[in-house]
Amino acid sequence: MADPSSYRPKPGQIPESPGVYKFRDEHRRVIYVGKAKSLRQRLASYFQDLANLHPRTRTMVTTAASVEWTVVSTEVEALQLEYSWIKEYDPRFNVKYRDDKSYPHLAVTMNEEFPRVQVMRGAKKKGVRYFGPYGHAWAIRDTVDLLLRVFPVRTCSAGVFKNATRTGRPCLLGYIGKCSAPCVGRVSPEEHRELAEEFCDFMAGRTGTYIRRQEQQMMDAAEEMEYERAARLRDDIEALKKAMEKNAVVLADATDADLMAVAEDELEAAVQIFHVRGGRVRGQRGWVTDKVEAVTTGDLVEHALQQLYGEETGDSVPKEVLVPALPDPVEPVQEWLTARRGSNVSLRIPQRGDKKALMETVQRNALQALGLHKTKRASDLTTRSRALEEISEALGLDSAPLRIECYDISHLQGDDVVASMVVFEDGLQRKGEYRRFQIKGFAGQDDVRSMHEVITRRFRRYLAEKERTGEWTDGEDTAPGTPGQPESATAPDSGAPGPFGTAQAGTDRVGTAPAGTDQAGTVPTATATATVGPEAVPTAPLGPDAAPTTTVAPDAAPDETDILSAYAEEDGRPKRFAYPPQLVVVDGGRPQVAAAQRALDELGIDDIAVCGLAKRLEEVWLPGEDDPVVLPRSSEGLYLLQRVRDEAHRFAITYQRAKRAKRFRSGPLDDVPGLGESRKQALIKHFGSVKKLRSATIDQICEVPGVGRKTAETIAVALAQAAPAAPAVNTATGEIMEDDEHAGPGTTTGPAEEPVTAGASDERRGQET
Repeated sequence: MADPSSYRPKPGQIPESPGVYKFRDEHRRVIYVGKAKSLRQRLASYFQDLANLHPRTRTMVTTAASVEWTVVSTEVEALQLEYSWIKEYDPRFNVKYRDDKSYPHLAVTMNEEFPRVQVMRGAKKKGVRYFGPYGHAWAIRDTVDLLLRVFPVRTCSAGVFKNATRTGRPCLLGYIGKCSAPCVGRVSPEEHRELAEEFCDFMAGRTGTYIRRQEQQMMDAAEEMEYERAARLRDDIEALKKAMEKNAVVLADATDADLMAVAEDELEAAVQIFHVRGGRVRGQRGWVTDKVEAVTTGDLVEHALQQLYGEETGDSVPKEVLVPALPDPVEPVQEWLTARRGSNVSLRIPQRGDKKALMETVQRNALQALGLHKTKRASDLTTRSRALEEISEALGLDSAPLRIECYDISHLQGDDVVASMVVFEDGLQRKGEYRRFQIKGFAGQDDVRSMHEVITRRFRRYLAEKERTGEWTDGEDTAPGTPGQPESATAPDSGAPGPFGTAQAGTDRVGTAPAGTDQAGTVPTATATATVGPEAVPTAPLGPDAAPTTTVAPDAAPDETDILSAYAEEDGRPKRFAYPPQLVVVDGGRPQVAAAQRALDELGIDDIAVCGLAKRLEEVWLPGEDDPVVLPRSSEGLYLLQRVRDEAHRFAITYQRAKRAKRFRSGPLDDVPGLGESRKQALIKHFGSVKKLRSATIDQICEVPGVGRKTAETIAVALAQAAPAAPAVNTATGEIMEDDEHAGPGTTTGPAEEPVTAGASDERRGQET
C-alpha cells in the first residue's frame, strides 16, 4: 500500500486550468481517470488526511504510485478526453457500466444496393439505419415478421442472395410473399430501395400515412369486388396495427427523447434508459455498475451519457434528454451533446405532466433491475469466493488466487501445434487478457515440451516488462540505456519535450513558467502533460521553442478527432504480459506440471504456484508430488478449475482449427510475393481456375488488370514450381470431377479438409486435441 505523500505534487506544480488527470499504480497501469475545471483544486482534494477521504477514494490513492495531468482549453475538451481515456485504458476505479454490448438493434443496410433488414449487435456501421435497442432478439424478429407482409424487404444473407441470383430461384420468403425477390429481378433496385425507405419511415414513427393508404386501398378493392385482395390488405392493416401495439404511445406530442433513471445504493447503481421516438417507446437498455469511486447521482448521469452517446452522431442523439439529476457543471455536457448531434440538445429534469409520469416508470424499472442484480450477484459472489478459498486450501496457498492463468496445447496428429492462455480474475473470465501461441521451438507432437516452451515465453515477457519499468534488474552494474535500467536514469536532463508537448514532472525543472506562458506554466494554445511520482521520467517542460502537436484557439470549436489524437500515448494501457498470476493451471497431469514448474525455475520465478488438472479423473497435480490432490465432486473449487481448463481448451482448439483451415485453403498463388487477395481473385476470375492459369503465357497473364510483366513472370515461375493438386474423385461413381470451367473467385487449390462426422470413430476424434 503506497503512501500518497510519496508522489504528491509539489506546491505550485499543478495549474489551475481545466484538464484531465490519471492515477497510475506501481506497474504504470492507469487505475483512475478524472477531469476537473481546476486541476489544482481537484487534485489537492486527493492528498488530504486519509481519514477524511471516502473509503473507495482512500483505496484508490493508496493503490496509486503516481499522478499525471493534461491541461486542455475548455471543459468540453476535457469531457471528450476523459471519455477517450476511459475507453482506452479501462481504469479499475472508474465507473464502468456492464452489459451494454449485448443489446441488439433492428438494422437496415441502406449502404447496400439491395438493403437488408437484420438483427445487429456491437459497434454501429456507417450507412446503416438502426432502430432500438431491444431487450431480446426475438422481439425484433417478431416485429419484422409482421412488417414483411406490407414491406417485403430482403432479409437473407449475402450468400443466400448470390445463390438465388445464380440459380434464378428465390428463397422461401419470396414464394410466400414476404420478400419482393430482387435476387431474381421481380423488382428493380430502385423499387426495392423505396420499400426499404418506407420500412424505415414506419419504424421511425411515421405510421399514420401507411395505415391510411392501406385502408383506402382496401376500400377501393372492395368497391371493385376484388375481395381476396381486400382481405389481404385487411390482414396487412392488422399486422401493422399489431406491430404498433408493441410500442404504445407514451407521449402525445410525438416527442423524440431519451429518458434516463438511476437507482443506487452505497455499493452499486443501476441505470435504465427508455428511447422514445415519435411519442412511442422504441427501445430500452440498462446498465449496472459498481461504485468504485465516490460519485453523486449527477456524476453517474454524466458517465452514462458518455457511455450512451460517445460513439453516436446526428439523429442518434435526440433533441431532448431527460435525467433524474443534472451533472455539475451541466453546460459542458450540454455543449458536448449538441456537438454530437449537430443541433441544440436539451438536457433537463422533467417537472410535471406525461414526461414526469414516464420518468417514474423508468425509475421503477431501474429499481427492479438493481434488486434483481443484487439477488443474482449475492449468490454468484459468495460462490466465487468459496471456490477461490477451496482452491487456496487444497493447494496450500498463502492467499486466494485472484488471478489464475490456464494453458492448453492443441494439435491434429502433430500438425499446427498451438497453445492458449486464458485468464480468470476473481473467478471471472478476463477475455481481453487471453493470448495464443504458435509452437516454434520444434516440429511434431510433444505436449510436455510444448508446455515448457509456452510457459518460458510467457514469463520471459513478464520479466522483460519488469526490467523495462525498472521494477527488477539483473545485477547492480547495468549500463544506462539497457532494459534493466529505469528510463529516468538514461537521460536525467533531457531537454527534448515529450510527445505531444509532454512535460514530465518529478524534477525541479517542472513547474517553472518559461517565457510566453501563463502563470500556470502552460502554453495557452497548446497541450501540456505533467507526471508526478517515483516512476516519472524527467524531461523539460514546454518552452517557447517547443512545437506543440495541437493548437486550439480559445474561441474555436476544435474537431473531436484532432483533440483525441493530440493526447494519444504509448504507455498506460494494459500490457500483454505485465501482470503475474497467483496460480498457473495447465491442462494435463504430472508431466505437464513438471514442465511448467521447470520453466519457472529456470527463469528464477518462485512466487507463482503451479497445478495441473487431468481430464480422466479430474485430479489436481502439484509439482514434485507423487499423488494428486482429489477435490470432492461437489466442490466449487473443482468446478472453477474445470471451467478454467475447459475455457483454455476451447480457446486453443478454436485457434488450431482456424490455423488448419487457413492452411487447407492455401494454394500456389499464396506463395507469390507481393500478390494480394484482390489480384489473386482477379487472376482466378479471368482464367477460371489455377490449372488454366498455370498453362497461360506471360503475355496472357499481363492482360489481367493490375498485373505487370514482372509480377506475371513471378506468378509463372511460382506455378511452375508448385505441383498440381490431385483431381477430385466422386466416391459414389468413381468419376474424376473436372470443375475447371466452373471455378470462380472463391476456388481453392489446396486439399479439402476431412470432416469429423457424428458417426466417426472415437480413435479419429481423439486425434484432435
